[in-house]
Amino acid sequence: MSSFAKTSPFFLYFTKIPVFPCQNPLRASLRTYSCRSIVFSKNILKYSCNSYFSIHTVRYLCNVASAATSSVNASSTSSSNKVSHKLRKKALKEAPESVLKYNLDMCSKYGQVVKALELYDEARSNGIQLNQHHYNVLLYLCSSPSLLETSGANNLSSVVLSRGFEIFQQMMTDKVSPNEATFTSLARIAAARDDPEMAFSLVKQMKDYHIAPRLRSYGPALFGFCRKLMPKEAYEVDSHMLASAVEPEELELSALLKLSSDVKKADKVYELLHRLRRTVRQVSEPTAKVIEDWFNSESASEVGKKHWDVDKVRECIVRRGGGWHGEGWLGSGKWKLVRTGIDDNGVCHSCAQKLVCIDIDPKETEDFASSLTKLANQRVKADFNNFQV
Repeated sequence: MSSFAKTSPFFLYFTKIPVFPCQNPLRASLRTYSCRSIVFSKNILKYSCNSYFSIHTVRYLCNVASAATSSVNASSTSSSNKVSHKLRKKALKEAPESVLKYNLDMCSKYGQVVKALELYDEARSNGIQLNQHHYNVLLYLCSSPSLLETSGANNLSSVVLSRGFEIFQQMMTDKVSPNEATFTSLARIAAARDDPEMAFSLVKQMKDYHIAPRLRSYGPALFGFCRKLMPKEAYEVDSHMLASAVEPEELELSALLKLSSDVKKADKVYELLHRLRRTVRQVSEPTAKVIEDWFNSESASEVGKKHWDVDKVRECIVRRGGGWHGEGWLGSGKWKLVRTGIDDNGVCHSCAQKLVCIDIDPKETEDFASSLTKLANQRVKADFNNFQV
């Protein structure tokens, strides 16, 4: 039986290979394993025997180094972005358009109309492109002639108003889209020139630009017509407001009431008094003065029915909530008008009669009943779902 010769390369596989002393056991084991792999002529271990780290350790260190490099690059990129953002912001702030905006805003804040027009002329000569905000500030200043008093230039009022329309024409030439503030300022300029017709025409033009008018948009035209005692036109403005879902407030209703009283439109006075009752409820002192002037006038004493159906009136009062009948002026002759109050027991200080009803409309009556039912359910455990007032 033949035996392996010591010179055979396979003999090394069965021969003990001495392990030399080494400070690092991992290094020694790697060296031993690498030597044994020579027997099969296959390089099992790809890393150097002299490495002091395992495969996973080396891979981890590589990842850490890569992450550190990426972090440095990201930090550098972030810093560059911050610097570039600051530079862009600074450049934008120092742009001619931004400087003009700031200066015009300061003029608006302090009412410096003349200075604002000088800035506008300078910007035009320097070729600065104005935007919507620039034009709106200029138009606002031109629409407030009273601001000229702070500038000591009362004699320039008409000139400033004319400049306002010139600025608007330039705005259209530059193809800058107007908004509600633009048309409101133009309407005020027209009203300041005592031209409420133009002011109302400008409000109507807002529809062409798909702009919804606001209450302030109607003010110049409405107050202008009321001041010039033009009831037909003023009522048209009022109708246009309601059609645009714009509800007039006390100031507008009071102006319409005074106009109707001055031109002796008794039916309109009656209508507006009830609109005040529904929307305002408690009027201010100027509005109270307008109401008193009407009832103390000769026109108020001349209107009214001398004969009416008492039962029908009572039925209307109940149907409409208990405070009013809505059947127009009843009775004729001079009105007795006094200011009075109600004490804690509901007794009038003037006629000594006790309050018997609350002036609320059907919708308010329904809300009151619902609130009372809810309160009853909260206070009492019994079932009040079918409770009715």
